[in-house]
Amino acid sequence: MRKPTNILKLGLPKGSLEKATLDLMARAGYEVEDSERSDIRKTADPEVEVLMFRAQEMSIFVKDGVLDAGLTGKDWIAENRCKSHVRVVRDLLYAKARMVPVRWVLAVPEESKVRNVEDLEGGLVATELVKVTRQFFASRGVAAKVEYSWGSTEIKARFPGVSAIVDVTETGSTLKANSLREIATVMYSNTQFIANRNSWQDRWRRDKIENLGLLLQGAIDAKEMVGLKMNVPTTLENKIVAMLPAEHSPTVSLLHKKENQKEAWLAFEVILPAARERELVPKLKKAGASGIIVYPLNKVIH
Repeated sequence: MRKPTNILKLGLPKGSLEKATLDLMARAGYEVEDSERSDIRKTADPEVEVLMFRAQEMSIFVKDGVLDAGLTGKDWIAENRCKSHVRVVRDLLYAKARMVPVRWVLAVPEESKVRNVEDLEGGLVATELVKVTRQFFASRGVAAKVEYSWGSTEIKARFPGVSAIVDVTETGSTLKANSLREIATVMYSNTQFIANRNSWQDRWRRDKIENLGLLLQGAIDAKEMVGLKMNVPTTLENKIVAMLPAEHSPTVSLLHKKENQKEAWLAFEVILPAARERELVPKLKKAGASGIIVYPLNKVIH
């Protein structure tokens, strides 16, 4: 195979988002080779080369042109002051465990006397998100000292001299496990697909980045959807249509009528939220639908 003349350098996050991101890439059609020895990896597309970076540093390397594009958190773009220096191509709503934004929260031990942000005047706050946290306190007119925490931030909430922490949470389970109480939300964050501004001006790279963004979004949209097929007697068409989610119109086609078959049948196909499948399928069966097939989706392109 001839070596491609153009290569798009794509940064993917190492660490907590790595597994979810590699799964997303595979479902988008850009499966990344499995390699624990190298942070430079090939993909199913020979024109896309992946470089693995920490999410915390991704926006810096995109800004400086080491990468043409990358996936990182809105939080780290803000922390690195890179928002005006990179192009945000798409907001991609996925995290480590769920398809939801994450939150950076100000938290204290349950037994702490601190009840609001103002109670932290003159206190010491530990966090990885130092610049954003300092800006948060400044906006509230509170003079708190903010210091960098090198991991395991939730444990430091009870260190002598530490008044509070600012840490990221997706479900709140870690905070509860460490008996911590939320005081305020510092910021919401989600994954963003960003591009180097010079790369964005290059026609070939821009097309490549836009196409990748479209397919990544399609893979995210498909994550919580399923496809459903079923056969329905023509006499029940209106009844079955009324049972389906109103925002998802079904594709309906007439099935070939077999010899001596008295009733005509229709083939229905529709996309619906996966959360509806559990309650809807038994109802459809009881209503007279048959041959019901539910299948996962790889991508949904709107």
